[in-house]
Amino acid sequence: MERSGAALAERIAERRSGVGDPRALVGEMRRSVLLVPMSGDCLWSARVGGVRWVHGFTDETALARFVRHHVPGDEPVEYAALLGARIVDEIVPALGEPAGLAVDVATEDGAMFFPPVVGIVPEAVAVDAGEAPEVRA
Repeated sequence: MERSGAALAERIAERRSGVGDPRALVGEMRRSVLLVPMSGDCLWSARVGGVRWVHGFTDETALARFVRHHVPGDEPVEYAALLGARIVDEIVPALGEPAGLAVDVATEDGAMFFPPVVGIVPEAVAVDAGEAPEVRA
């Protein structure tokens, strides 16, 4: 069942305050419809620290906050409404480089990054795939 980004924003707030289940957060991201700004036929993304981050926003207010900082003047920005699962399962692997999802990056104390690791993106494109599990004594 797909959901609006409001529930995801609530889960993000929980995790940022130190509570909530990380697995529930990932599940909520996968079920949520995110607004992804576009330039022509391409989704907006940024490469930081060797990772390409696809930008997704939980609502039009969060998207507008981002646009105000990155688009000159009052130029309109088109966006796609995409299910989080589609972004991490289909779009991220198609980029051909380590990539993840950055949600609400222009929202102070509200951003959350879903990195290219097992459990978030398909194992075939996860940067930590095949790593030995940590053994604790």
